[in-house]
Amino acid sequence: MSEPSAPPPEDRDWTYVITQGCTECGFTPFHHTLAAARLRETVPRWRAALAEASATARPAPLVWSPLEYGCHVRDVCRVMGRRVELMLAVDGTSFANWDQDATAIADRYWAQDPGKVADEYATAAELAAATLDIVSGDAWERRGIRSNGSQFTVATLAVYFLHDVEHHLHDVGA
Repeated sequence: MSEPSAPPPEDRDWTYVITQGCTECGFTPFHHTLAAARLRETVPRWRAALAEASATARPAPLVWSPLEYGCHVRDVCRVMGRRVELMLAVDGTSFANWDQDATAIADRYWAQDPGKVADEYATAAELAAATLDIVSGDAWERRGIRSNGSQFTVATLAVYFLHDVEHHLHDVGA
């Protein structure tokens, strides 16, 4: 399969969803201690979306397919899980920039196998959930700083992270 046209880069600052929710997908902020359970609840929904015969089809030329979104959320779980680990290890840690659009092209999201991506998502989501499971007490307040200067605590990162995964379920109609 040839490389499809790249959607316009995502440049919105989505941090507002932590406190305000998201009117686009219906996300409402939740208590951060529920993040691991909510993340695990997304696995069967992503498996179902990626099992659809249309999983590789883009709904429009500049809109990712369910497969491409599935690859993205798999990688979101990996990146955010590592960020939580960094925050737990070093309070006030800085996160390296992650260019999600460059990753999609470099890793050829559109050409990956949907079944394999579903399995990889399940593994990545479980690893990230297991990391969140070990957070307790004051550790929820440990800090991290994104490359654009946005500051998070483990608690706010957990909510922000879950919005991304759940928002993309909305994007694919799952």
